[in-house]
Amino acid sequence: MPNPVDKIKPAVRAIKAYTLPPYRASIKINQNENPWDLPDEIKEEASRRLAHRHWSRYPDFVPTSLLERLAAFAGWKPEGTLAGNGSNELIQATLMVCIGPGSRVLLSEPTFTLYRQIVTVMGGETVAVSLTPDFQFDFEAIRRRINGERIDLIIFCSPNNPTGSSARADQIRQLGQEFDGLIVIDEAYHEFSDQSMVSLLNELPNLIVLRTFSKAMAMAGLRVGYLLSSPDLVREVHKGTLPYNLNFFSQTVAEVACERYELLEASVDAIKAERTRLYGELTTIKGVEVVPSTANFMLLRTPVAPRLLFEDLLARDILVRDVSSYPMLSEYIRVSVGLPNENDQLIAALAEVIQSRTTAGV
Repeated sequence: MPNPVDKIKPAVRAIKAYTLPPYRASIKINQNENPWDLPDEIKEEASRRLAHRHWSRYPDFVPTSLLERLAAFAGWKPEGTLAGNGSNELIQATLMVCIGPGSRVLLSEPTFTLYRQIVTVMGGETVAVSLTPDFQFDFEAIRRRINGERIDLIIFCSPNNPTGSSARADQIRQLGQEFDGLIVIDEAYHEFSDQSMVSLLNELPNLIVLRTFSKAMAMAGLRVGYLLSSPDLVREVHKGTLPYNLNFFSQTVAEVACERYELLEASVDAIKAERTRLYGELTTIKGVEVVPSTANFMLLRTPVAPRLLFEDLLARDILVRDVSSYPMLSEYIRVSVGLPNENDQLIAALAEVIQSRTTAGV
């Protein structure tokens, strides 16, 4: 009998699924989450509204109320706004309606690995442009590639995961004016960088901006994302989403979070302050090199091999991200900014592990 797996695309069989091993630790700084929970006031108001909903009914087919609040929150227009089950769904929907066999997508690597996976599953081809040695976007190299060969779409993660580097608005503006394909900016961490490309949407009809509620908005468990672009592009991307893709529980909490964002600003400011403190403290540990970041995480290089460092920290109940399999990052781990006491424990544990390993010559 033929193997049914043979019916799967060869390019799909050749790649690994995007996954995360189920490690557990008391200090969880491996997924770039907001370490402060959603404020009780937002939870309570959302619960009050949900108590009056008929849970046996579908959510609105077009979540007009949410789209209006998202647009007002972002400074854009409702008809140019699309909500999704996390920004990952909207990345997938965007690529689904654009990418097929023969399509070519340019990525600045290292970056979020899901982009390459989805392009591959859709039958497209990825073109990689390396970041500069200090992990910045190499716009000159990107410009050479788009001028020398056919590129259909460019994806930037800004701030970039896992490096924390950001593109500037003037760089994206110039590129958008020169490039005749689509430019997708994944702004999952924009709140920590104090910059956004939304202001360019009126100037660049080929620009798509993606955002999420999973990071600064402290709603990773509810899976809410949104897309901002020209109404014409939004109508097309919408065709790649499933009906009722966002449940009304998540919709309701997202609406309240937009209305009461001032309750979340304190945690965003605290994360920025802790990022600065953590960076400074880590740089005082002998042998530790820290990559400056505009996000809520940072890369570290130490004298200890990343896998050994990961395991030693996990043994101390601290879970970090081993990113050594990424291009350019064979000697690095990534740590999210945690609560102040969590950051203190990370600093102490790193110093202890490095001292122990280097003394032992491992």
